[in-house]
Amino acid sequence: MSRPETRELGERGRLAIERVLELLAVEPASVSSITEPRRAWDVHVADSLSGLEVEQLVRAERIADIGSGAGFPGIVLAAALPSSEVDLIESVERKCRFARRALAEAGIANASARCCRSEQLAAGEGREAYDAVTARAVGRLSTLAELASPLLRHGGALVAWKGRRDPEEEAELARAQGSLGMRAEAVIAVAPFAASRHRHLHILRKAGPTPERLPRRPGLAKKRPRGASEARRHPD
Repeated sequence: MSRPETRELGERGRLAIERVLELLAVEPASVSSITEPRRAWDVHVADSLSGLEVEQLVRAERIADIGSGAGFPGIVLAAALPSSEVDLIESVERKCRFARRALAEAGIANASARCCRSEQLAAGEGREAYDAVTARAVGRLSTLAELASPLLRHGGALVAWKGRRDPEEEAELARAQGSLGMRAEAVIAVAPFAASRHRHLHILRKAGPTPERLPRRPGLAKKRPRGASEARRHPD
């Protein structure tokens, strides 16, 4: 499996990720809709590696990957950034078990899978403990900003993998960000594989202290997102 982006992983990292994809292909539990190794390399690995275009992420000593699922982008970032410590935050037990097994069998020692909600971590030892937070296909930008804020140190960055830009979603974030101690900083268009022409990375900066009311109870950031319009808060 020779791909141009393997230079970002190095030989050891490439072998580790190939082992992860081998495990994914035969995993009996439902942890990902894409498991065929060659397609998974594009959709999971190349897409995850696009995050290396964000300098704040490359320089981060501690990274929290929220809603990590089967471990993407967190496992790939850990393989590409061996000097960083990566926590994979996932509340679904079967996905967490797979991530733990994949990390162990691939020999990726600088990452760990944590079976919990990000709100629970942020209410305890994870509060303001991370230089960067990543989130791939997890939720709306305002929800992600709320989940990331109490995890990030001042000046830390949230990197959110999103598809086609959505003006309504970005306006929602603009209304919410001040109350969350976050600030939208940049949007980068990336094309890690052929079918990803609408992929964008949204970078948000932790611009102030964590509001005392954060985190809210688990699930509220998604159910009642900050900055949402009245129509979205109270759908028919």
